[in-house]
Amino acid sequence: MDYIPHFRREVVAFEAAARRAAEADVAPLVPSCPGWSVSELVGHLGAVHRTVARVIRERRREPLDGTDLSTLELPADRPGWPTALEHTSPDRGPVPVSMIDWFGDGASALEAQFRSSGPGEPVWTWSREQTVGFWLRVQAIEAAVHRWDAENAIGAAGPVASELAADAVGQTFEVMVPARRATGVAPPGSGERFRFRRTDGAHAWTVGFDGDDVRLDDGTGPCDVELAGTASDLMLFLWHRIPVDRLEVNGDQAVLDRYFTLVPPM
Repeated sequence: MDYIPHFRREVVAFEAAARRAAEADVAPLVPSCPGWSVSELVGHLGAVHRTVARVIRERRREPLDGTDLSTLELPADRPGWPTALEHTSPDRGPVPVSMIDWFGDGASALEAQFRSSGPGEPVWTWSREQTVGFWLRVQAIEAAVHRWDAENAIGAAGPVASELAADAVGQTFEVMVPARRATGVAPPGSGERFRFRRTDGAHAWTVGFDGDDVRLDDGTGPCDVELAGTASDLMLFLWHRIPVDRLEVNGDQAVLDRYFTLVPPM
């Protein structure tokens, strides 16, 4: 998959939603990110983009110092910006237009790094795959998730493009689930098997939890519970963005209720 057009489309849509939010007298709250307003959401994704761009630009093989704010290339004058880019209580002042401008510049800079770098070039990442391509895939997906967050905050959330959403379902089980289980407080699996079946395409994923192992197959084996929906809805459910009642569910409700215990939300 060529992830760059997906990344570009999602960050442009995110910026458009943020600019709509900035028209209000108060920053809209982001229901899917408790404790954040749109201002914190813009600050979060903008900071991620600047950090990843620097990792790629400098071909870093170790993580950056998280206390080095020079990475974020913040403007000297930041009227109306939250006192910190991320904090636990939402900033309800108007979303600063200058912050959205900073976001747009950072997203464009990261896109330029993706375009000028080979996907196989080695760089530090937080996962086992240590390549630029890992960051491109992750950032296209993260941009889609947070674009949905921003649009949802202003009451206009659109679906994720089906090609990217289907890839994000697989990426959830390949990358995010092991990471979330490792960093969260997740109990060992007891053989639970979940099938996720796409209704807008011919694809299904079955994931099983056995002890500390997470096993993914092509969706043809047995399962305890099946969830069916569009690729976008499956992705958004797995990212804890929409409730399960948006999906068709068949099987053991007790096993379904255990999913987000086995996979702690981010």
